[in-house]
Amino acid sequence: MRVLLVEDEVRLAETVRQGLVDAGFNVEVVHTGPDGLWAATENTYDVIVLDIMLPGLSGYRVCERLREAGVWTPVLMLTAKDGEYDQADAFDLGADDYLTKPFSFVVLVARLRALVRRGAPVRPAVLEVGALTLDPARRRVAVDGVEVQLTPREFALLEFLMRRAGDAVSKTEILANVWDAHYEGPANVVEVYVGYLRRKIGREGRDTDTSTAGPSGTAVRVPVIETVRGVGYRLVVSD
Repeated sequence: MRVLLVEDEVRLAETVRQGLVDAGFNVEVVHTGPDGLWAATENTYDVIVLDIMLPGLSGYRVCERLREAGVWTPVLMLTAKDGEYDQADAFDLGADDYLTKPFSFVVLVARLRALVRRGAPVRPAVLEVGALTLDPARRRVAVDGVEVQLTPREFALLEFLMRRAGDAVSKTEILANVWDAHYEGPANVVEVYVGYLRRKIGREGRDTDTSTAGPSGTAVRVPVIETVRGVGYRLVVSD
């Protein structure tokens, strides 16, 4: 079984590599996010072991871009963090399993074998919120069947909001998941991109009268991105 290990801690990577080789795996090791993304898209593996905190590109972003590119190789994420939100973020972005450092090597091997037995995950379902649809595999967004052209960042932001439709999400959460955990720029970039999305999905940020006439003359329930004071934003369709 062929494994891609993406881990920036060189000593840990070598320890894991040697252990996996002894367990019968064929292991390739890279130490940065961009190298991991390149290897995973250019080569074929049975499973990918992906650290979250990587130089150049976080494991979250690597996993997300792999899924965007149609690479469905099973991914097990490694992280020094521990918490249900970190796990939820990993799963939302397309990871198949999650292991917190320090971990049992026996458990790692067992989980990798289980992922290989399961095979590649099925293509993700199309997300729908009212008349708004987003296809993660085809990178397509439409409002009432009419395609909307988004930049990669706008697409990532909209997908993040749609996966949490109805929930208020903070700017900090958005920056960590749509930009990068290491992003150090101004937080108002979130407001700028929310403004772009509001214009492109046709609601201009209005929080009322969310039913508009579609091409057929019937009412179309277009979601709006509400500003939640003191918190952040929430994607909703009003009844």
